[in-house]
Amino acid sequence: MNSKLDRRKKYTRMVLKESLMKLLKAKSISTVTVKEICALADINRSTFYSHFSDQFDLLNQIEEEIIEDMNETLMAFHYNQDEESLQMTERIVEYVAEKSDVCTTLFSEHGDSSFKKRVMMVASEHTVKNWLSIYPIDPEISEYVSIFAISGSINVLEDWLKNGMDKTPKEIAEIINNLTNKGLSYLQG
Repeated sequence: MNSKLDRRKKYTRMVLKESLMKLLKAKSISTVTVKEICALADINRSTFYSHFSDQFDLLNQIEEEIIEDMNETLMAFHYNQDEESLQMTERIVEYVAEKSDVCTTLFSEHGDSSFKKRVMMVASEHTVKNWLSIYPIDPEISEYVSIFAISGSINVLEDWLKNGMDKTPKEIAEIINNLTNKGLSYLQG
Protein backbone atom coordinates (compact mmCIF):
# COMPACT_ATOMS: atom_id res chain seq x y z
CA MET A 1 0.00 0.00 0.00
CA ASN A 2 2.80 2.43 0.91
CA SER A 3 4.68 1.78 -2.33
CA LYS A 4 1.50 2.56 -4.28
CA LEU A 5 1.20 5.88 -2.42
CA ASP A 6 4.88 6.62 -3.00
CA ARG A 7 4.50 5.95 -6.74
CA ARG A 8 1.41 8.16 -6.88
CA LYS A 9 3.22 10.93 -4.99
CA LYS A 10 6.23 10.70 -7.33
CA TYR A 11 3.97 10.72 -10.37
CA THR A 12 2.04 13.76 -9.11
CA ARG A 13 5.25 15.69 -8.44
CA MET A 14 6.66 14.71 -11.84
CA VAL A 15 3.51 15.85 -13.69
CA LEU A 16 3.45 19.16 -11.80
CA LYS A 17 7.13 19.79 -12.58
CA GLU A 18 6.64 18.96 -16.26
CA SER A 19 3.62 21.26 -16.42
CA LEU A 20 5.54 24.16 -14.90
CA MET A 21 8.41 23.60 -17.35
CA LYS A 22 5.96 23.73 -20.29
CA LEU A 23 4.48 26.98 -19.00
CA LEU A 24 7.92 28.54 -18.43
CA LYS A 25 8.73 28.09 -22.10
CA ALA A 26 6.16 30.76 -22.89
CA LYS A 27 6.01 33.00 -19.84
CA SER A 28 7.92 34.03 -16.74
CA ILE A 29 7.43 32.42 -13.34
CA SER A 30 5.86 35.62 -11.97
CA THR A 31 3.00 35.31 -14.46
CA VAL A 32 2.41 31.56 -14.06
CA THR A 33 -0.45 30.65 -11.74
CA VAL A 34 -1.08 27.53 -9.69
CA LYS A 35 -4.42 27.23 -11.49
CA GLU A 36 -2.61 27.02 -14.88
CA ILE A 37 -0.16 24.42 -13.59
CA CYS A 38 -2.98 22.29 -12.19
CA ALA A 39 -5.06 22.55 -15.36
CA LEU A 40 -2.14 21.46 -17.51
CA ALA A 41 -1.25 18.63 -15.11
CA ASP A 42 -4.93 17.63 -14.73
CA ILE A 43 -4.53 17.74 -10.96
CA ASN A 44 -6.69 19.66 -8.53
CA ARG A 45 -5.32 22.58 -6.57
CA SER A 46 -5.65 20.93 -3.17
CA THR A 47 -3.35 18.15 -4.42
CA PHE A 48 -0.89 20.77 -5.64
CA TYR A 49 -0.90 22.49 -2.24
CA SER A 50 -0.30 19.17 -0.48
CA HIS A 51 3.07 19.08 -2.29
CA PHE A 52 4.09 22.72 -2.83
CA SER A 53 3.21 26.06 -1.27
CA ASP A 54 3.07 27.92 -4.63
CA GLN A 55 4.57 28.02 -8.13
CA PHE A 56 7.79 29.53 -6.76
CA ASP A 57 8.19 26.64 -4.32
CA LEU A 58 7.71 24.19 -7.20
CA LEU A 59 10.33 25.99 -9.30
CA ASN A 60 12.69 26.06 -6.33
CA GLN A 61 12.32 22.27 -5.91
CA ILE A 62 13.19 21.72 -9.58
CA GLU A 63 16.22 23.99 -9.30
CA GLU A 64 17.35 22.32 -6.07
CA GLU A 65 17.30 18.90 -7.74
CA ILE A 66 19.51 20.22 -10.55
CA ILE A 67 21.90 21.88 -8.06
CA GLU A 68 22.10 18.70 -5.95
CA ASP A 69 22.78 16.57 -9.03
CA MET A 70 25.50 18.96 -10.16
CA ASN A 71 27.03 19.00 -6.70
CA GLU A 72 27.11 15.20 -6.57
CA THR A 73 28.63 15.05 -10.04
CA LEU A 74 31.33 17.57 -9.18
CA MET A 75 32.10 15.95 -5.81
CA ALA A 76 32.89 12.68 -7.58
CA PHE A 77 35.93 14.33 -9.19
CA HIS A 78 39.11 15.45 -7.48
CA TYR A 79 41.12 16.24 -10.51
CA ASN A 80 44.74 17.17 -10.47
CA GLN A 81 45.48 16.81 -14.13
CA ASP A 82 43.94 17.90 -17.42
CA GLU A 83 42.53 14.44 -18.20
CA GLU A 84 40.42 14.32 -15.03
CA SER A 85 39.36 17.92 -15.61
CA LEU A 86 38.12 16.97 -19.07
CA GLN A 87 36.26 13.94 -17.68
CA MET A 88 34.50 16.14 -15.11
CA THR A 89 33.59 18.75 -17.72
CA GLU A 90 32.34 16.06 -20.08
CA ARG A 91 30.17 14.53 -17.36
CA ILE A 92 28.60 17.91 -16.61
CA VAL A 93 27.94 18.54 -20.31
CA GLU A 94 26.38 15.06 -20.61
CA TYR A 95 24.18 15.87 -17.61
CA VAL A 96 23.07 19.14 -19.25
CA ALA A 97 22.32 17.16 -22.44
CA GLU A 98 20.27 14.61 -20.48
CA LYS A 99 18.31 17.44 -18.86
CA SER A 100 18.40 19.71 -21.92
CA ASP A 101 14.71 20.56 -21.86
CA VAL A 102 14.77 21.61 -18.20
CA CYS A 103 18.16 23.36 -18.45
CA THR A 104 17.13 25.31 -21.56
CA THR A 105 14.00 26.50 -19.76
CA LEU A 106 15.75 27.35 -16.49
CA PHE A 107 18.49 29.30 -18.28
CA SER A 108 15.97 31.16 -20.46
CA GLU A 109 14.57 34.62 -19.81
CA HIS A 110 11.46 32.93 -18.34
CA GLY A 111 13.40 31.05 -15.68
CA ASP A 112 14.53 32.34 -12.31
CA SER A 113 17.50 34.66 -12.81
CA SER A 114 19.06 33.55 -9.54
CA PHE A 115 19.35 29.97 -10.81
CA LYS A 116 22.30 30.77 -13.08
CA LYS A 117 24.08 32.45 -10.14
CA ARG A 118 23.50 29.39 -7.96
CA VAL A 119 24.89 27.11 -10.66
CA MET A 120 27.93 29.38 -10.93
CA MET A 121 28.47 29.23 -7.16
CA VAL A 122 28.36 25.42 -7.12
CA ALA A 123 30.77 25.19 -10.04
CA SER A 124 33.05 27.78 -8.46
CA GLU A 125 33.24 25.95 -5.14
CA HIS A 126 34.53 22.85 -6.87
CA THR A 127 36.72 24.29 -9.59
CA VAL A 128 38.56 27.05 -7.76
CA LYS A 129 39.89 24.65 -5.15
CA ASN A 130 41.15 22.35 -7.87
CA TRP A 131 42.61 25.15 -9.99
CA LEU A 132 44.48 26.50 -7.00
CA SER A 133 45.97 23.06 -6.37
CA ILE A 134 47.12 22.74 -10.02
CA TYR A 135 47.93 26.28 -11.13
CA PRO A 136 49.70 28.93 -9.06
CA ILE A 137 46.87 31.52 -9.21
CA ASP A 138 47.25 34.60 -7.05
CA PRO A 139 44.53 34.26 -4.35
CA GLU A 140 43.68 37.94 -4.82
CA ILE A 141 42.56 37.31 -8.40
CA SER A 142 41.30 33.72 -8.09
CA GLU A 143 37.70 34.89 -7.69
CA TYR A 144 37.92 36.89 -10.93
CA VAL A 145 39.47 33.96 -12.75
CA SER A 146 36.70 31.72 -11.46
CA ILE A 147 33.91 34.12 -12.48
CA PHE A 148 35.45 34.51 -15.95
CA ALA A 149 35.84 30.77 -16.54
CA ILE A 150 32.52 29.68 -15.08
CA SER A 151 30.34 32.38 -16.61
CA GLY A 152 32.00 31.71 -19.96
CA SER A 153 31.39 27.98 -19.59
CA ILE A 154 27.74 28.48 -18.68
CA ASN A 155 27.25 30.80 -21.63
CA VAL A 156 28.84 28.23 -23.94
CA LEU A 157 26.40 25.62 -22.59
CA GLU A 158 23.45 27.99 -23.05
CA ASP A 159 24.43 28.68 -26.65
CA TRP A 160 24.97 24.99 -27.29
CA LEU A 161 21.46 24.25 -26.01
CA LYS A 162 19.99 27.06 -28.14
CA ASN A 163 21.80 25.64 -31.19
CA GLY A 164 20.12 22.28 -30.69
CA MET A 165 23.23 20.65 -29.22
CA ASP A 166 24.97 20.79 -32.61
CA LYS A 167 28.17 19.30 -31.19
CA THR A 168 28.67 16.20 -29.05
CA PRO A 169 29.04 16.60 -25.28
CA LYS A 170 32.68 15.52 -25.65
CA GLU A 171 33.36 18.26 -28.24
CA ILE A 172 31.76 20.94 -26.06
CA ALA A 173 33.62 19.65 -22.98
CA GLU A 174 36.92 19.88 -24.89
CA ILE A 175 36.17 23.46 -25.99
CA ILE A 176 35.25 24.51 -22.44
CA ASN A 177 38.19 22.67 -20.89
CA ASN A 178 40.74 24.03 -23.35
CA LEU A 179 39.50 27.61 -23.00
CA THR A 180 39.41 27.32 -19.23
CA ASN A 181 42.82 25.71 -18.84
CA LYS A 182 44.73 27.25 -21.74
CA GLY A 183 42.83 30.40 -22.67
CA LEU A 184 42.71 31.64 -26.22
CA SER A 185 46.31 30.51 -26.78
CA TYR A 186 45.05 26.96 -27.39
CA LEU A 187 43.45 28.21 -30.65
CA GLN A 188 46.88 29.05 -32.02
CA GLY A 189 47.94 25.44 -31.94
